[in-house]
Amino acid sequence: QLHLVESGGGLVQPGGSLRLSCAASGFTLDYYAIGWFRQAAGKEREGVSCISSNGGSINYSDSVKGRFTASRDNAKNTVYLQMNSLKPEDTAVYYCAARYGCSSWSASYDYWGQGTQVTVSS
Repeated sequence: QLHLVESGGGLVQPGGSLRLSCAASGFTLDYYAIGWFRQAAGKEREGVSCISSNGGSINYSDSVKGRFTASRDNAKNTVYLQMNSLKPEDTAVYYCAARYGCSSWSASYDYWGQGTQVTVSS
């Protein structure tokens, strides 16, 4: 069975940091771009970042640029999202998803994780 598993979410105070992990099960991530998306309660899903298969190209939404950093370790079949200077508006369920090549169109992704909750609150 092919799927992604996110981990690393939790409750953090404003200004704090978290690192999310996205691990693949049943397939290798070597040839896949990984997108990170988030969905806050009552809002539509939005793209946060996308990292190309070799990590050579990474893009970020304006809302997280300069605070979030995506990276990957293909040897571990895992992709990461380092989130610094977190704000209450970053509160959401975060998902990773895989497809060939980055895209901002979430429906085009082939594999999705179950999501991990990130809550930023004092």
